[in-house]
Amino acid sequence: MAASKPVEAAVVAAAGPGSGSGVGGSSATSGPGTGSLPRWQLALAVGAPLLLGAGALYLWSRQRRRRETGARGDSGGLKRNSERKTPEGRASPAPGSGHPDGPGTHLEMNSLDRAQAAKNKGNKYFKAGKYEQAIQCYTEAISLCPTEKNVDLSTFYQNRAAAFEQLQKWKEVAQDCTKAVELNPKYVKALFRRAKAHEKLDNKKECLEDVTAVCILEGFQNQQSMLLADKVLKLLGKEKAKEKYKNREPLMPSPQFIKSYFSSFTDDIISQPMLKGEKSDEDKDKEGEALEVKENSGYLKAKQYMEEENYDKIISECSKEIDAQGKYMAEALLLRATFYLLIGNANAAKPDLDQVISLQEANVKLRANALIKRGSMYMQQQQPLLSTQDFNMAADIDPQNADVYHHRGQLKILLDQVEEAVADFDECIRLRPESALAQAQKCFALYRQAYTGNNSSQIQAAMKGFEEVIKKFPRCAEGYALYAQALTDQQQFGKADEMYDKCINLEPDNATTYVHKGLLQLQWKQDLDKGLELISKAIEIDNKCDFAYETMGTIEVQRGNMEKAIDMFNKAINLAKSEMEMAHLYSLCDAAHAQTEVAKKYGLKPPTL
Repeated sequence: MAASKPVEAAVVAAAGPGSGSGVGGSSATSGPGTGSLPRWQLALAVGAPLLLGAGALYLWSRQRRRRETGARGDSGGLKRNSERKTPEGRASPAPGSGHPDGPGTHLEMNSLDRAQAAKNKGNKYFKAGKYEQAIQCYTEAISLCPTEKNVDLSTFYQNRAAAFEQLQKWKEVAQDCTKAVELNPKYVKALFRRAKAHEKLDNKKECLEDVTAVCILEGFQNQQSMLLADKVLKLLGKEKAKEKYKNREPLMPSPQFIKSYFSSFTDDIISQPMLKGEKSDEDKDKEGEALEVKENSGYLKAKQYMEEENYDKIISECSKEIDAQGKYMAEALLLRATFYLLIGNANAAKPDLDQVISLQEANVKLRANALIKRGSMYMQQQQPLLSTQDFNMAADIDPQNADVYHHRGQLKILLDQVEEAVADFDECIRLRPESALAQAQKCFALYRQAYTGNNSSQIQAAMKGFEEVIKKFPRCAEGYALYAQALTDQQQFGKADEMYDKCINLEPDNATTYVHKGLLQLQWKQDLDKGLELISKAIEIDNKCDFAYETMGTIEVQRGNMEKAIDMFNKAINLAKSEMEMAHLYSLCDAAHAQTEVAKKYGLKPPTL
């Protein structure tokens, strides 16, 4: 079995053969490098706080961020998590500005005092909910204020923007905030108000740039700005992924990925070695006939190509069998659908899966396997009800099929139904006692439940369970990989490293293990060079390992190497096997782009590793 990503990784591409992780993938926790490292795991690995959604790209060092925030204060005098709805009294002084100190400025002071009086009157109207009158007063303050009083003038514009905001005049809000920021470039309140206006005006790129500046200025401490960053990143990611995925060129995954995927099924007829069972049943008198069938059957040719790892020819050979309505039509439909899913073409896969499922005369194991894969596809498309229905139907028509319970158990984990997941894993183990993978995943499900619930006795019981699994199944790489992740959570880094080494010894060509081991070096020893060396090794082993590119991109963000990070994210995007996964990667890439633009525009640079 493949070295793993944690069960939560499957949320990114839940259950799809197109993802290689999750239900219907190589396992609930494995896959030859697709999807994304779960944010709780990546946050641990780089010593950063867990942030929400796509905003997880902003993974700055906790200690460094605290130092930056302590040195800088709250940038603009904002209270953290404040609503930012009220107008201001006087802006914080900016360098080189403020009131004149010496004599000879009586007229100027009078102008400024009158402007302040108009602003104060506007504040009273604002608090009374009389926004039109407040706007008139702020306009008067702007006209009276000496032009060289940048900070005061920026406050008046920002206050007028606040009043326009209450009237939902978003264009005017953006315009006034722009004036305020031009006068006071690091004016957090104006930047955030403009970001919200851009959101309302559907100017997502501009909104992201403003809110990124706010996040950096506030030291990533304000929940409101973090949530807005997350929201706009997700929207941008979905928009871009929808367009890109629709026009993408189908891409066959690496041989490691495909073999890992098929190895997660034990009752899958189409992944069995070619014709071994059938040949032994052939009459010697019909040996020539059997060879002729082999010669003329597109499906059997496809099977031969599978054994030769010549995967690019499989879909076309299956199509020949289907077009001819040959003897192996049902098998060809299922095999073609599987490879459509593997190259990320769910739209083409679904009709084939539907047809297999509807063939009452087809082998029940073919129909059950098709239901597992369609259910996996539905979960990938965020349709859990349809997914659950397919898995339940598979259990009804083939109740002795261990694969059904194995993959449904993974689905239940994704749905946070851990007790039901464990029951499914138990049924899988009952049907196939030698299923090391199901036993390892059952332990991980119990561990995650205990870890999330902070139940120390259950955590220890789960850790003991891992020890029993690897002792009973010393050749199960998945057992070592999942145990290593649990050990990392418990900060038993040395032992976790040993488990990854055992995993690598069993599966030296599995890229994801190297990625996890690299992340462990960052968390354990803060050894950035060693971590990047191991992740580079993963790419060397499998240059289609999008998981490695994504992880390296995230680390490069941490290092402040935005151009390198963007390059890595783009490589991962081109390898993404689902629209959901692609949207997530675009979110990361857009966040890195935004930080680059903010650094240029405002001279801001977040702390780095």
